[in-house]
Amino acid sequence: MRHPQAGFAERIAFLLNQISRPVPVINAGSGKDQHPTQALLDIYTLHRSFENYGGIDGKRIAFVGDLKRGRTVRSLAYLLRNYSGVKLYFVAPQELQMEEDLKGYLQEQQVQFEERDNLKEVIPSVDAVYMTRIQDEYDEAGESKRIDYSAYYFKKEYLKILPPNTIIMHPLPRRDELPREIDADKRAIYWRQVRNGMWVRVSLIAQIFRKDKDIKEY
Repeated sequence: MRHPQAGFAERIAFLLNQISRPVPVINAGSGKDQHPTQALLDIYTLHRSFENYGGIDGKRIAFVGDLKRGRTVRSLAYLLRNYSGVKLYFVAPQELQMEEDLKGYLQEQQVQFEERDNLKEVIPSVDAVYMTRIQDEYDEAGESKRIDYSAYYFKKEYLKILPPNTIIMHPLPRRDELPREIDADKRAIYWRQVRNGMWVRVSLIAQIFRKDKDIKEY
């Protein structure tokens, strides 16, 4: 279930769990609040990318762009608290910085994070750069147009300062924040990220319908 209102999928799941034949609900995006299936595919992508480099533990990950209204980064940040030594960088204009509720949660879980406003300065020191587009569908009065978002674009020239094993991620769709000129770079893994999403969701559906064992046996 995908819905523009935050928490809607959870409420529907609670309702359908009360009927005589409970119906499973997969949250496919809940307003600007959560996107759990995206977080699962993102974790899997990080795991596969770093499986020969010590895993996700101890990695430094930069979330870039509209963090205030970007549900994918919120859900992934929640999952990352399960790994030790992870440090997060929230790189965004002040108007679009991460909400206080998530920052409070990370502080409670003793997850290190920093708020930054300069993408170029952060790139050389991180293991993953998670780009996002501006979420102007949540505008109430066209406020996104008043924010200079260009400083949070990943420019082709940044490939020169990007470490050799650092990956570039994006939940897609993209706009100008991610130029097509970098698609061929081996560190740009967002197309693999999309493919991982297909299989992660297939796995989730198979488990819900209790067909995962049949698939393994087959």
